[in-house]
Amino acid sequence: MDLAVGARQTWVMMDLLTKTGESKIVARCTYPLTAIGCVRRIYTDLASFECTPRGLRLIDHVDGLALEELQRLVGQPISA
Repeated sequence: MDLAVGARQTWVMMDLLTKTGESKIVARCTYPLTAIGCVRRIYTDLASFECTPRGLRLIDHVDGLALEELQRLVGQPISA
């Protein structure tokens, strides 16, 4: 059973980085998908993002973390 199918909004809560320091937010999924394009927001330990048709939009981030550094960690463009 897939809990995301039919949901009005899907929010994800996770750590931003793996144990090896790689971003868990990726440009293209490698696992099989059952609910494509359903995630609206991503909440991580370092920042919160809105998923838009144009990409990630920054909602909030921890104090002292510059947008440039956050983009480097995520590996994707982020609009403010």
